[in-house]
Amino acid sequence: MAKFFNEMTAEDATSANGLNITREHYRDFDQWLKQQTAERLQRKRAEADLSFRRVGITFAVYGDDAGTERLIPFDIIPRIIPAHEWQQLQTGLVQRVQALNMFIHDIYHDQNIIKAGIIPPEQIYKNAQYRPEMQGISVASDIYAHIAGVDIVRAGQGEFYVLEDNLRVPSGVSYMLEDRKMMMRLFPELFSSNKIAPVDHYPDMLLDNLRSVAPMGIDDPTVVVMTPGMYNSAYFEHAFLAQQMGVELVEGKDLFVNDNAVYMRTTRGPKRVDVIYRRIDDDFLDPLAFRPDSSLGVPGLLSVYRSGRVTLANAIGTGVADDKSIYPYVPDMIKFYLSEQPILNNVPTYQCRKPEDLAYTLANLADLVVKEVHGAGGYGMLVGPASTKQQIEDFRQRVIAKPDGYIAQPTLALSACPTFVESGIAPRHIDLRPFVLSGKTISMVPGGLTRVALQEGSLVVNSSQGGGTKDTWVLEK
Repeated sequence: MAKFFNEMTAEDATSANGLNITREHYRDFDQWLKQQTAERLQRKRAEADLSFRRVGITFAVYGDDAGTERLIPFDIIPRIIPAHEWQQLQTGLVQRVQALNMFIHDIYHDQNIIKAGIIPPEQIYKNAQYRPEMQGISVASDIYAHIAGVDIVRAGQGEFYVLEDNLRVPSGVSYMLEDRKMMMRLFPELFSSNKIAPVDHYPDMLLDNLRSVAPMGIDDPTVVVMTPGMYNSAYFEHAFLAQQMGVELVEGKDLFVNDNAVYMRTTRGPKRVDVIYRRIDDDFLDPLAFRPDSSLGVPGLLSVYRSGRVTLANAIGTGVADDKSIYPYVPDMIKFYLSEQPILNNVPTYQCRKPEDLAYTLANLADLVVKEVHGAGGYGMLVGPASTKQQIEDFRQRVIAKPDGYIAQPTLALSACPTFVESGIAPRHIDLRPFVLSGKTISMVPGGLTRVALQEGSLVVNSSQGGGTKDTWVLEK
């Protein structure tokens, strides 16, 4: 495998005694770490696991015979980002999310990017996430992706790349907040000796963001979090965010439509709802408009939404922009809508619907990562270098049978961060999911969710595939 970038040590630079040089922003932490015994670190990790289990910080794995609830492993060694690097990331993320929101608005209105020949029309109209019901509908402030989780990786030479845009119902922010609380509880001395930017104001920022996009004429909007229910894999996060924002957690059965408005059933009678932070996929939102067999949604919700009398965050139809078949066009969107060069680069991507890209992909399956365009959670993908010959051949047949359902990318040597594993402290590959909030303004807390592949050599960080999480520190200047 290609040489990977180590977040903590500069492995291409050594001191006079032959040791790798610790990067400047990690030096204070490195000094502290060297003073810790393995027994103390082991004890603190066990304390964290016990606390997370007691609080119920778990996620569900569908089809998992081991049980419906699983604890996401938490690593006690943080990922640290210096201020200047974060500034670059933040500027690039704001640019990217702004262009994505403009793209979604354009697709459901004038479709100028299609008319300009930049994106083929079939990439939109045949996209499973395209919602023709949204054509011509105006949404508050023209914002569609109010909450975006953008997955970022650092490659071998230290460059940042955007791996994926999550614009439908991005999850994971509760783990970012709980990981920080846990680190402050376990190691308070680290927060007095390091200038670490806070993240605990995220729920306040989220609520302000949601209130800012209420329907016109609503001065004191009622906001709710809408969940599919306790059996959803991210139910802990739904309940957590509602509690942190001080708003009601509701299911579809708690809401109803009357007189072209949405109401919530309460012990004091119906209460009008103005903004719904929904954690339910489009298909299940309204059985009158989408799946008639959905018991999770609210009959008539789309009709109220179309008339502008309720705001849904994220908007219906945002998935058209986070599909992997649209991902290769995001740099073109930035140039088209903002007349700017992209600050953050995409990973080079082969679109298997193109004959030349398909030929290259099939000839190099053993060296590539191949993904389903509608896949998520680390499912439906092939990591060539980590696969057997039989797995590669089986996947080859799937790609040949439906080439437009796949993209391929080079296998990046994801950066690694020291991680406390069974054998001690060892490098493990990581990514980063910052959360970008779009309302009247675009805002974000410094940091995000760092996910770590706990298996040695693995590049798959998803919790559903055995990954864990770390606290993410952005150092203040």
